[in-house]
Amino acid sequence: MDDINLPLTTLFDVPQNPADRALAARYAPVLRFDVREPFLPLAVGYTIFRETGESPSFRQGRKIDLAPPDGPRAAFAIEYAIWWDWDIGHLYELEHIWVYVGADGRVARVEASWHGDFHLLNLLNLLMDKDDEHPSIYSEPGKHAFAPTPDWFKERRQEFKRSETSDLAGVGGVLLAKYIEKQVRPTPLKTRLVHTYLAQRAFEPSWDFSLTFPITEEMLVPWEALRDWMPGRVNAILDQLAREIPPSAYRFLRIGHRGARAHAPDNTLLGIRTAAALGADVVEFDVQCTADGYVVLAHDAHLIDGDGRAWPVQRSTLEQLRAIDLGQGERIPTFAEALKVCIEENLGAYIEIKDGGVIADVIKTLRDEKYAGHCILGAFRPDWLATVKDIEPRLMTSILFNAPSVDAVKLAQSVKATFVHPCWERFPHPSALLTPEWVSRVREANLGIICWHEERPEEITALRQLGVDAICSDAPELLLPK
Repeated sequence: MDDINLPLTTLFDVPQNPADRALAARYAPVLRFDVREPFLPLAVGYTIFRETGESPSFRQGRKIDLAPPDGPRAAFAIEYAIWWDWDIGHLYELEHIWVYVGADGRVARVEASWHGDFHLLNLLNLLMDKDDEHPSIYSEPGKHAFAPTPDWFKERRQEFKRSETSDLAGVGGVLLAKYIEKQVRPTPLKTRLVHTYLAQRAFEPSWDFSLTFPITEEMLVPWEALRDWMPGRVNAILDQLAREIPPSAYRFLRIGHRGARAHAPDNTLLGIRTAAALGADVVEFDVQCTADGYVVLAHDAHLIDGDGRAWPVQRSTLEQLRAIDLGQGERIPTFAEALKVCIEENLGAYIEIKDGGVIADVIKTLRDEKYAGHCILGAFRPDWLATVKDIEPRLMTSILFNAPSVDAVKLAQSVKATFVHPCWERFPHPSALLTPEWVSRVREANLGIICWHEERPEEITALRQLGVDAICSDAPELLLPK
């Protein structure tokens, strides 16, 4: 992406204090990358602290303390806000290193960012000798968090069942921070473009960190200049992706319908795990409330026990419903249990609301688990989606409908939905109903398109060519690239 409309020269030509820039260059760190690293930094915004103060670029409230109670006093500190166009999970990256310098001109301590937090680095691991002024710091493959040794990265990878640098490449879409959120609007289509671009660059680390990258004086600009430049850069990248990636190449979301219904009992924990094993990105399930107030996974109004007796979900207790074998030894799970499995399996959740009474509890659980950004709430009832948006406007929502004659755009706009979801699987050739005019109108309204559960290979191929955002299937393995 070398020909982006907003070139780097518009950033590097900004006026700056030569003495401050030289000082920042004198102590600028050297970064050590995996030799397979696809993305290297482009620019660095610096801030010099000659007294204790709040970071202008890190999380709000981050204090740069020149005289900490548990460390050496510093004469000054330099904050390096390091910009990449890409993290392997999302568009743009901003990581931080803080170098504290003593009155003798030597590096006194170094701190660095680590997945939204920060930590103190051991100088013995960073400096070749006591007079070295350029800390040498390892950058996590694809993710770019900083550590004193690569062992930190290997240990963190054990937390994920799927690789962040390959299986999960691009799932984060467009990263939003306070510096750009008012000037960059991440629509579903833009998220598709980012996901597509990064999925094409998926990789596995070599764990050979012999690629060294010194931060040079030419890369350094005052933080304020970098901050003001960032939104234009992000928008320029998104515009270029829209020009270069055709709809037929979009990396759509593969959604396991009711888990993986073709292989496991639907709306069960086994179904969720099976969907993950078969390559789903997201799992769809339905939620209702029991008589004793538990949010559970169930599609139909009743569960049928082994004797053929019907148990109404909303008029039965959790204990009564748990007594029913749903097949393969599976029992009805609670929403909280299902969400934990999604988190363990690194799956997104597409939550269809079957009972409006669950909305507040569902949103609370998503907040408690800090997983709302990986979920979509869907419903056939527009009023339920309006309630979702009233409680949590940032949640992604999807309006489901059956009739092809419905004005999908007006319906979605009436409840501020993120996606339209036509449920047209009953038609012989439902993809033909997604005419170019229909798709264009939906896209012009900045809406995404999620499609019915589909198991016919020819229909999946047709939907792939149209460039939809997501396809549901009882057999998620059918959605994998051929």
